Amino acid sequence: MTSKPMLVLGLMSGTSADGIDVALARISGAPPSLKVRLLGHASMGFPTDIRSEILHIAEQRPITAGRLSQLHFDLGAIYANAALRACKQFRVSPRKIDLIGSHGQTVFHQSWSEGRASTLQIGDGAVIAACSGITTVSDFRPADMALKGQGAPLVPYADYLLYGHPRMGRASLNLGGIANITVLPAAARATQILGFDTGPANILIDGLVRRFTRGRTQMDRDARLALRGQTIRPLLQKLMQDPYLRLAPPKSTGREYYGESYLRRIILLGRRYHAKPNDLIRTATLFTALSVVDAINRIVLPRTKIQQLIVSGGGAHNPLILTQIAALLPEIEVVPSSVLGIPEDAKEALAFAMFAYETIHQRPSNLPSATGARGRAILGKISYAPPRYKRGFASSH
Repeated sequence: MTSKPMLVLGLMSGTSADGIDVALARISGAPPSLKVRLLGHASMGFPTDIRSEILHIAEQRPITAGRLSQLHFDLGAIYANAALRACKQFRVSPRKIDLIGSHGQTVFHQSWSEGRASTLQIGDGAVIAACSGITTVSDFRPADMALKGQGAPLVPYADYLLYGHPRMGRASLNLGGIANITVLPAAARATQILGFDTGPANILIDGLVRRFTRGRTQMDRDARLALRGQTIRPLLQKLMQDPYLRLAPPKSTGREYYGESYLRRIILLGRRYHAKPNDLIRTATLFTALSVVDAINRIVLPRTKIQQLIVSGGGAHNPLILTQIAALLPEIEVVPSSVLGIPEDAKEALAFAMFAYETIHQRPSNLPSATGARGRAILGKISYAPPRYKRGFASSH
């Protein structure tokens, strides 16, 4: 590969399955001096039937192999379409895009337990490459897990390159369906970076909103419903006894744990306390905030001084979550990632653009200090664009 800058699209759809975030970046150089410039970002929803299918599978409901296989290919075409629509929105020709990095849609993730682990992100990279005409890197997590890592979180590598500071200790908190944090000591080397999933972020809030509105509303925009409710303190105390919160890192979690069965448990406990729907939504929102604060107080601060907490993801738009975190961590400045030039909804998509760039240059981009892997790994699988699309080459047919 040459040292020429590359235009890379990053595609991200998270645990909430609420749509696809697309980031366009110009990337050049090599770590630790990787140059990354975000040129644009966009968000696009899934078709309703596709989202229902994703949630059906991700909740571990029975499916046929054929049904899963078809969704794997359908999502590839949907991701390719999202990339092409984003190019149109960014006013850049797809022919000028060098590479796509696609996280895919997680439908199962089991970290190492009893000697076994597996993960499945669907949205076939070969389909993306063929439909978009752009070489695509996909399926990033298995390479880390093959080295006995958790396969998550991977974003700490991007956080290290984007937010590392010579004098200031920082933490980067992403509030997607699941909350994950990256701890960046001042002047840290890559081997000193800590990262882990703190627990739920939007997954329980969104699930309750969908349940109580019969699917008419997908999220609690601006915490409007939560702000109308009352905190059910005994329920919040029970939630804060969640065994996952007590685990030491490296650790990761997902819908397999904080999915439908967990949601049913909250609703059943809510009935015991005569909670109204908005009360449960508020309590789940505070559970997200308090579980983050608990992780920072118990795991992060005893080993690293943090002056700034950088927040991204959909939960960064929830004022109740942010005000609670800020109030309970008065010594730490809580700032949205947009203050540092990366919009809250673009950070994870940007990260997978960066991973794709590293992979095509044959460089590792996992951090064993975050995932627990036995060593560094070159992440992802490369699906090359069909020859007829390659600039400077004529098709033989």
